[in-house]
Amino acid sequence: MPEPSRRERFRGVLLGTAVGDALGLPAEGISRQRGQKLFKHRWRHRLVMNRGMVSDDTDNTVFVAQSLLAHPDSSELFTKRLAWCFRWWLLSLPAGIGFATLRSILRLWLGVSPSRSGVHSAGNGPAIRAAPIGAFFASSPGHMDTYLEASTKITHADPRALTGAKAVAYLVAWSIRENLAEHPPLEDFLTILRSAGSREQDWHSLVDSIAFAHRQRFSVDQFAESLGLLNGVTGYVYHTVPVAIYAWYKHFGNFEETLSSVLCCGGDTDTVGAIAGALAGAVVGERDIPTGWIQGIFEWPRGPKLLRAIADELAAKSQQPLGSSPVSYFWPGVVVRNAFFLAVVLLHGLRRLFPPY
Repeated sequence: MPEPSRRERFRGVLLGTAVGDALGLPAEGISRQRGQKLFKHRWRHRLVMNRGMVSDDTDNTVFVAQSLLAHPDSSELFTKRLAWCFRWWLLSLPAGIGFATLRSILRLWLGVSPSRSGVHSAGNGPAIRAAPIGAFFASSPGHMDTYLEASTKITHADPRALTGAKAVAYLVAWSIRENLAEHPPLEDFLTILRSAGSREQDWHSLVDSIAFAHRQRFSVDQFAESLGLLNGVTGYVYHTVPVAIYAWYKHFGNFEETLSSVLCCGGDTDTVGAIAGALAGAVVGERDIPTGWIQGIFEWPRGPKLLRAIADELAAKSQQPLGSSPVSYFWPGVVVRNAFFLAVVLLHGLRRLFPPY
């Protein structure tokens, strides 16, 4: 079978994000042990009538992708547009927004500059939305770093948040730039990871842990346990990103196994699923993402159709950035969608009050 095209890999990034987000959302915040009782057998959509919906993780990814299309040659204008995306997004009453992101958006509404609106948090937000930047600037590392820093500082000022975002983006860029199809050498993989946090000693210790786990042939859940994540992956970027990265390398080229392995760890499943889905999608493209997982996403107006259109534009404009523009869609429909989504989330939360525990 021929390797996936550049366009297919871009689609894999965005659709992989949405699939991981939607599959993981029903299990978010549940321990590994209870998750094994509630979600037996193969992973499938379970949020509402065997269908899935996406959370703020996919929304954030769409905002970055659209801002890249609007301003591929000006990080300053990119930042301003992304900041406005966040401001108006808050008015649409999104469910499950992270506390650090919420505080940052409130600061934006109070007139704080996007370069100073981020709060001191090492949460996952910047890492979640980093994949489109890595894909778009796969051959332009300097531009990639500039845009990653701009995207991160809007919501997160902690350097660890930027390191996590770089790790995700660098691996996506590597996959697309080198057309990775075969399992890459371990040392090349580790070199890229170390470059994401050259001044972060804690990060380098995590990279060493990844190397050790691989050489000892740890499963993904065993690696999570080695980080102390016995009950599930937390929202700390130095927990979520290493687990997603380890799964990507452990199950390289197999989207279903990559995603299933991180979801089985429990905890912040929608986020770790979204990151692992983007990484795996950059390698396999859309065609090797299980069709049922894509078709099972019940979303409008930011559904798979829109994600494909944005991915196609990103792929085209990444090689010819001038004259670009965002993909249009019926954005007022997001308010209606979010009201429905909130009701679904509340009903799903009620279900969690009942056994099995």
